[in-house]
Amino acid sequence: MSQLDLSGCKKRKRGERVFKFKVFGERGYPAEFNGSTFQENVRALLEYGQVESGVCGAMASWSFQLEVRRHPLLHLFLFVVEEPLSCRLSCVASTGEGHSLHGVFHSNGFGHLLCINGSESGSDLPGYQIMEFWDRLCSGLGARKVSLKDVARKKGMDLRLLHAVAYGKPWFGHWDYTFGRGSYGVSQEMYLNAVKAIQNIPLSLIAHQLGFQSFQQNDIQILLPRYQLLSGHSLITVGDLFHFMLELKFRIPKECSSIGSNYPGIMSDASCRWSPKRVEMAIHVVVEALKRAEYRWVSRQHVRDVARAYIGDTGLLDFVLKSLGNHMVGKYFVRRCLNPVTKVLEYCLEDVSRPFPKQEAAFPISEPRLKPQQTISRAQLVKDTFCVYKNILGNHNLITNTRVIGTIPMAARAILDSKHLIKEYYSGETSKNYETNKQTIYCTVILANSGTSAGPDEVSTPYHRFVLRNNAAFDELKCEVEKTFREIYFGLRNFIAESVRNMKFKGSDLVFKTVKPGSKIVFEGKQEGPYGVICEGLMAVDCICGAKDDDDGERMVSCDVCQVWQHTRCVQVPDGDEIPNVFVCSACEKHILSFRSLP
Repeated sequence: MSQLDLSGCKKRKRGERVFKFKVFGERGYPAEFNGSTFQENVRALLEYGQVESGVCGAMASWSFQLEVRRHPLLHLFLFVVEEPLSCRLSCVASTGEGHSLHGVFHSNGFGHLLCINGSESGSDLPGYQIMEFWDRLCSGLGARKVSLKDVARKKGMDLRLLHAVAYGKPWFGHWDYTFGRGSYGVSQEMYLNAVKAIQNIPLSLIAHQLGFQSFQQNDIQILLPRYQLLSGHSLITVGDLFHFMLELKFRIPKECSSIGSNYPGIMSDASCRWSPKRVEMAIHVVVEALKRAEYRWVSRQHVRDVARAYIGDTGLLDFVLKSLGNHMVGKYFVRRCLNPVTKVLEYCLEDVSRPFPKQEAAFPISEPRLKPQQTISRAQLVKDTFCVYKNILGNHNLITNTRVIGTIPMAARAILDSKHLIKEYYSGETSKNYETNKQTIYCTVILANSGTSAGPDEVSTPYHRFVLRNNAAFDELKCEVEKTFREIYFGLRNFIAESVRNMKFKGSDLVFKTVKPGSKIVFEGKQEGPYGVICEGLMAVDCICGAKDDDDGERMVSCDVCQVWQHTRCVQVPDGDEIPNVFVCSACEKHILSFRSLP
């Protein structure tokens, strides 16, 4: 989706159809999406698109005008570009600048979400609405599997870490994207254990550790009692705290930005005839009057008399005193209750930043009459969330005294290194076939080119669904397999199918007389001419972090002696530094040092 410069395009038709953004991609809108393959569903969708010219050079492209809202009017454009097979690899590397969304689909239904740019990046749409649109489109088109690299950040916080601790899954996990593969040797089991390790750490240990490290109160020691008070129930673990803080955001109106909007109950009261600025001034005066009482209970009349020296409007004072009871004002909680002996309303100010408030024993927070109302602004909540994130998840000094606290930096790093996510929308396999006189079979190909003496290097593709006539022969299937996989994979553009693994047959033999409908078979073949690639070339990886697989997307350096690749982070090459021109791994260095010196 984008707001591209369309000056080079043909003039858009007047009265061009406008689609509703919030339901675009659902079954039946705009197309039925009842095709047997992903390609058929894409073709059905493009029948409703506006054919464009000049948007992406000579490449075929279509556009859809989407209405997000009418008041104020907001329209976005969805551009669909068909990329030639020869340039598909280079186009995937696009950064998507200027776009709200940039995704790529292969013709076999496998896709990649390259980027989303929400309101933090200047988009008119928040990130979650963009993700809902993408998820809806993938489901409608019948995508098979979609991958993404989770590098989402907000207000200086990595969302994959923040949401993992709060909800046990990354931000994209709200749309069922799960762990795909980790970097630096992190496995799925390591990721899940890291999430549980941080979630289950008691808040009491965090408070004790921070208090042990500093003789002065820090931000966490102030914030923990505040949110314990706001929650209305006990927050026991780190996971409880982050979950409550993120959920609290959805219960606070977005327009809350001032002291008046911090108290929507006060400002929305029908009897409130004063401006937010005057109410704010009166609240400040009342709080200062209670401060002079040094946290003792004082009568309503006493507070009123002290405040009248600064606020002449007694009606305003009476309104504030009536409305302010059991509300938060900054780090103070204004308590109000009826004295059971004198039957007079009394007020008391409590500093909730104190680890052990003085009045806790006399008036426990759990009493219904003292239950606080929701009185915190969105801006303050975001600020507090970042403070907790920085001090608990980003504080690498929390490694002394207790073994439990010491696991946080290592566990947080494992979570951050798990940023490759996947979602399987549709396996591509179904036993149903709605076409008469036709049957389904699933095929994959293996390209076996002579490699080392140890044997051939085999690279297989995902299975693809083929619908054939009941009396189709293997020669017909072979032609369909070659044609389809040549179109899908650039590395198979010269593929020749030679045989089917573990099967012997003649080309004229009927397919469904030899195998059952819905079966899976493997075609073996070779490249005619220069060898292509189905995926990136394999590298010898043996890093000290435990990674043995091919390139995991992180920066790596190759040893000039053994040609084995390792992560630059693992061999102490800072991210900001260039990769050295000459690099020798520690194993080769030890081997070299063991040589005898020449006489």
